[in-house]
Amino acid sequence: MTGFVVTGTDTDVGKTIFAAALAGALRGWYWKPVQAGLEEGTDAASVARLSGLPADHILPEAYRFATPCSPHRAAEIDGVTIASSRLALPPQRPLVAEGAGGALVPLGGDLLYADLFALWGLPVIVVARTGLGTINHSLMTIEVLRARGCKVHGVAFIGDAVEDSEATIARLGQVRRLGRLPWLPELNANTLAKAFADGFDLGDFA
Repeated sequence: MTGFVVTGTDTDVGKTIFAAALAGALRGWYWKPVQAGLEEGTDAASVARLSGLPADHILPEAYRFATPCSPHRAAEIDGVTIASSRLALPPQRPLVAEGAGGALVPLGGDLLYADLFALWGLPVIVVARTGLGTINHSLMTIEVLRARGCKVHGVAFIGDAVEDSEATIARLGQVRRLGRLPWLPELNANTLAKAFADGFDLGDFA
């Protein structure tokens, strides 16, 4: 196992929380290549707090932008062009690399995150809500990734259990249902690690 890409069906579905749980369980390294939005804290800082990993396992971003918006626009506002050459995967393994927003978020020019994932070649985990709308969003994300040649490793759900939606996505998407993280009234490294251990089989990530 060399690592995984974590993407989502949309913004704020829980990608970073799942990425922190997975990176911590694997005792791996975490990398978010492009951070857009700094005022409310970075995703890397959240993973450092929630994963239980040593500080040097949280790898620095290739780009950091002040404005919380799509990376291509955040880069434009800062007068920067995102170069794909700076987005090559770092060598540390196992690596958990996190995208931004959904799979079709643009990085600049014609480059979308899904294209970058295809170049990286790591299996992709789709993080999805369990709430209303998740079937459509999840199936579209899976289809988009496969159309670009990405290997979809499975779907990780976030939220209250909704058996029909979770099972339907797995069946229609012909994808592995990896597990589910519930909403946690107290979110910290210990509660997240326990929730991941209870909701997922680490063998599915071997």
